[in-house]
Amino acid sequence: MPIFDHDDISINYQIVGTGQRVLFFNGSGATLESAHLFIKALAKECQVLAHDQRGLGKTSIPDGPYTMAQYASDGAALLDHVGWETCVVVGMSFGGMVAQEFAVTYPHRVERLMVLCTSAGGDAGASYPLHELGSLTPEERSAKVLTLTDSRYTPEWLAEHPVDAEMARMRSEQAAIPKSKDVVRGERLQLVARISHDVADRLHNVSAPTFVAAGAFDGIAPVSNSEEIVKRIPDATMAVYQGGHIFTAQDPQAIRDIRTFITTGVRP
Repeated sequence: MPIFDHDDISINYQIVGTGQRVLFFNGSGATLESAHLFIKALAKECQVLAHDQRGLGKTSIPDGPYTMAQYASDGAALLDHVGWETCVVVGMSFGGMVAQEFAVTYPHRVERLMVLCTSAGGDAGASYPLHELGSLTPEERSAKVLTLTDSRYTPEWLAEHPVDAEMARMRSEQAAIPKSKDVVRGERLQLVARISHDVADRLHNVSAPTFVAAGAFDGIAPVSNSEEIVKRIPDATMAVYQGGHIFTAQDPQAIRDIRTFITTGVRP
């Protein structure tokens, strides 16, 4: 994958697929490698520009603290580097926060905006403070992460839903993989930047048609936060899917609606 040097950072990125150009911002702690299935799903009908955000993956870890404005600026610089003046902007979870920051800062570069399982912060509601998970015991953290992922994910419920139980098991195994000190440092810097996220009073500056997608049982970014985003963007609609924070893997209709909006602008 190519590396792009920008100011204090070297950004690892990729372009996959053909068709409508899409700039994709990923979630907390997520990398090109960990998000490859979702990126691949988008790239079936689109040309997707995605990158390891600052501090993550194969992108460098400059000294912090980081700001949400920096994450958005990294995206704009990447567009300049590949020669894209405008595109559809898609953001998931933390990436949805960055996508909103990008859209209010560079509205002229956004053809359409798609944000998933995310929040605007401030008066519009914040996502769960993930940095607080570090103060919990391993057992408490494991249980909390389950219900944050999907509020239905109790041991009893998972025992009766084997597909979701397998998803939960895979996520738990991934979370248990030991991380290097650099990986932990980069993830913590991202979480600190996330604390200050607040675009609630600037969302009226988003000029692009916007589609907001939420999971009905999301414990990190509840549906009410998506409703607040829609209230503040002039041309925005939303849809709620059957699932939690990972509803794109739980409800097959979600990825179909996302690709339709990206390629045609039609919203469910």
